[in-house]
Amino acid sequence: MDNPGWRAAYRAQKEDSLYSRIRGPDGRFQPVEQIMPMEERFIGGFNPPSRPTSPTVQQYDQIQMPTPSFPSGSTRPESPSPSWSAHFQPPEGSARFPEPSQLTHMTAVERSQQLRVARMDPHLQFMVGPLLRYDTVENGVWNGAAMIVTSDAGSTYEPHPILTYEWDPDRPSFLDRESQQQVLHKARSFELPPHPADPHSPSARVLNGSSSHGPNTQRQQVPGHEIWVYAGNGGTFTFWRFMIQIPLGPFEMKIRYSINKGQELDFHVPAYNQNMRWATHSCNGFSAGINPDTFCGPGFQSGYDPCWVDLLSKHAEQPFHALVGGGDQIYCDIITREPELQDWVNQTTPSKRKKYPLSEECRLAIDRFFFNHYCQHFRSGAFARANCSIPMVNMLDPEDLQLAPVFRRIGARGYFFFLIFQCFINPEVDGTNDDPGCHSNKSLIIGVPGPYIPFPSHSFLTYMGPTVWLLMLDCRAERRKDQVCSQKEYEKVFARLRHIPQHVEHLVIQLGIPIAYPRMNFMETMLESRFNPLVALGKSGSLGLKGFVNKFNSDAELLDDLNDHWTARGHKKERNWLIEQLQRFAKHQQIRVSFLSGDVHCCAVGLLKTLTPKSGGSKISNGSSSKIGRVGSSSSEGGSGFSAVEVNGGSRFGNGATGAIGEVPPAEDWRYMLNVVSSAIVNTPPPGGVLTMVNTLASRTHKTMHYCDTDETMIPLFSKDTNGATLKNKYIMGRRNWCSVWWEDTTGELVFDIRVEKEKGCGESVGYAVSAPPPRWIP
Repeated sequence: MDNPGWRAAYRAQKEDSLYSRIRGPDGRFQPVEQIMPMEERFIGGFNPPSRPTSPTVQQYDQIQMPTPSFPSGSTRPESPSPSWSAHFQPPEGSARFPEPSQLTHMTAVERSQQLRVARMDPHLQFMVGPLLRYDTVENGVWNGAAMIVTSDAGSTYEPHPILTYEWDPDRPSFLDRESQQQVLHKARSFELPPHPADPHSPSARVLNGSSSHGPNTQRQQVPGHEIWVYAGNGGTFTFWRFMIQIPLGPFEMKIRYSINKGQELDFHVPAYNQNMRWATHSCNGFSAGINPDTFCGPGFQSGYDPCWVDLLSKHAEQPFHALVGGGDQIYCDIITREPELQDWVNQTTPSKRKKYPLSEECRLAIDRFFFNHYCQHFRSGAFARANCSIPMVNMLDPEDLQLAPVFRRIGARGYFFFLIFQCFINPEVDGTNDDPGCHSNKSLIIGVPGPYIPFPSHSFLTYMGPTVWLLMLDCRAERRKDQVCSQKEYEKVFARLRHIPQHVEHLVIQLGIPIAYPRMNFMETMLESRFNPLVALGKSGSLGLKGFVNKFNSDAELLDDLNDHWTARGHKKERNWLIEQLQRFAKHQQIRVSFLSGDVHCCAVGLLKTLTPKSGGSKISNGSSSKIGRVGSSSSEGGSGFSAVEVNGGSRFGNGATGAIGEVPPAEDWRYMLNVVSSAIVNTPPPGGVLTMVNTLASRTHKTMHYCDTDETMIPLFSKDTNGATLKNKYIMGRRNWCSVWWEDTTGELVFDIRVEKEKGCGESVGYAVSAPPPRWIP
């Protein structure tokens, strides 16, 4: 339930009305966002100038055009929220800035050495970046990439940009964190030490001038590969991708990198036999009508950053090796404010909007919006610091689309910009062949084009350690109202899953929408009814309920969210079929399957497990239900369209044998699957009434899958509030959050620690941990 409420919808309508259509001297409309190149000293997300409350739109040639004053908080400020350097106090014995009186007694050479900032040579004018992405580990080699976007007018490409990275296989990375941890144990979570690339930090240095090299330090240089160029009225901008490969060693390592000898940044990779620590998040933005200032606590300048700064403080204590984005890494609602789209937006009926032709001016405006919005969002604040120091693994949120010309163009270009900004993939350059050695991404599983998006699905099966793997399932590209993923996508995904190494014990499947979550069927039925008075009033705009319905198809706004869910009527059969197939896979491969989800703007943990029959009731079956068939059909087993995982019978209780009655121990239950829901790291929780309703529904045990001996419930994880007070609603927590994931070597459990914001905007979190047990059944 990610609807922010009707009050927010009303506020968004008022904000929309303040945007006017203004043409510049060149005859083109002025965009909602026009992004300028970054100053070099701000690369990595450091203290850019704050956007004014009433922003002005600037042409690339610096001509300023007047625009209306926007409501406070309607766009994201570019500055990071906290003043990190103001909060940070270096530990005793660490390097400090010389006092001005000391500088005056130094020679010019000494002053230069003390204050020198790394400069790129040749010079590059960044629009965004560097961004990091993790792909997978193959044959002991870490594979990933970095990407930058540069302004051609202000950059020198002779030679092409060069990324230099180095590591010391003999130096454990924890040695570089000792002095930092002394501060973090005493500091509040947003009192971060300066980032290594901060030009005002005493640790800023040129990579080639490092003095901490060991005798076995390795250094690599890779040239940038031009993967796309965007051309707009502000000029042309080049996307450069740098492929990175690092042989893993006996120790966890810090990898230092720079581009064209500029500012140095770093990230961490695990040891060869180490399972990764990773953070996962979703819903990294505010819905239209939400005022970010209400989430801005003391010491912050924006409501976007408190939870990100908390994540970064945990990263400084013990580095994350990957940053998993579970959907809505960027919010693009404000595309409807672009001036070229106003004629389409203001059509009087949904049928007219569906038939509205796509003009060339609209095509250009859609690309301009996505380019500017991505650059602004991915280079701003604490999120910019995270995405240049923790390699990303991203998937987009599933939503139902339409065939209307303008809608289809927005969906298609949105998917393209997701691929290029979040996955560093351009299908025109990289192709769509995922055979070994044929694609730049080794973890990629490519499906087939969907009905609305002219690209095939892009799922990823990624190594997260010797015993943990991660499947990022693309539930967007092939989506229809009655289908989440096509049969072909499922075939390719399960074929790849069957080749996971035998020593792997945990498979985490990232699904944008929760698959085990309270049902909203009654509300879905009510909102679909043509006799619903609220829908009728919303269509007419009476009683202030205009925001109750979607202005593009006149359906209830909340119904659009419900239709996205796995438990919606159009997706329920596919959901149950998928769960059964994963149960078969888990049993046969002896792998614990868990789910990660977002979308709903609150945190919760769903649970699937073996049904415990009542005394004298039916026996537990061996898992070969006759109702497994093709998605959406009722055909018998064997009609699934692909080779289902074969199930082997056994004699132990917990491996599917019949005849036993009682609770199956979780470690021995191959149906035991957690669905950890973590949402949102930025956006607002649902209204209180919605949370109460969902908590009430969560207390019920659903019988949907009793036919295949599967019980479904929610775990009452939140018995205490973040301040220690007892909570009445224990199933759903309506606070902003993110999740830390690690493998516990003493038990073999995979731990999901949901980090819940302690107070709104405070930058500190309280952990609520739940563990997936290791698989201890006989396959």
